Amino acid sequence: MLDLHAIAVVLSVYVVGVVIPGPNFVAVAHKAASTNTADALAMVAGIVVVNLFWASCSILGVGIVFATFPWIALAVKIAGALYLVWFGGRLIAKAGSASEARVNEGGPTVWQSFRAGVATNIANPKSMAFFAAVFAAAAPAHVNAPTFLGMLATVAVVASSWYAFVAVLFATPRVATRYRQWKKAIDRVCGSVILALGIRQLVR
Repeated sequence: MLDLHAIAVVLSVYVVGVVIPGPNFVAVAHKAASTNTADALAMVAGIVVVNLFWASCSILGVGIVFATFPWIALAVKIAGALYLVWFGGRLIAKAGSASEARVNEGGPTVWQSFRAGVATNIANPKSMAFFAAVFAAAAPAHVNAPTFLGMLATVAVVASSWYAFVAVLFATPRVATRYRQWKKAIDRVCGSVILALGIRQLVR
């Protein structure tokens, strides 16, 4: 039987977790403004897939795994932090370069964008911490199959809707034009934010 109350609790917690800006938001906004809607939505798809993975692990007890084997949590934390440092540094280093060329919808870069979304989110310490702690606390200890699927559907719909909105917004000609005008400064700011998140994750 579907536990609507449990799903509603997960929904209320997850909406807040997704909307708060983090590396995923920065990556999608940057991709949308510098390439096109198709690439940005492909990145969103990659992010959503990883969110579904983390949600599944959380519901099934990833918090218990991390508590039992703290070295796993430490390894994931360090790997994620190093990726954010690399990603942020890359944005800063390429801030002065020309914007990525816009390609036709469904072009060959879509798969690359999807993989970038997966890489960005799987290495995102904010996502890991949220699902291992906050999301795990909101989800019941034991759920039946319909409720489990309902929770995953909630994650998919919320994440897809929010990040797709960000992608479409930043891919609009007006926003994209403003981005290209201020690309150097914006990329340096975004890169600095992501770099700082990675360093913070390493030293904590």
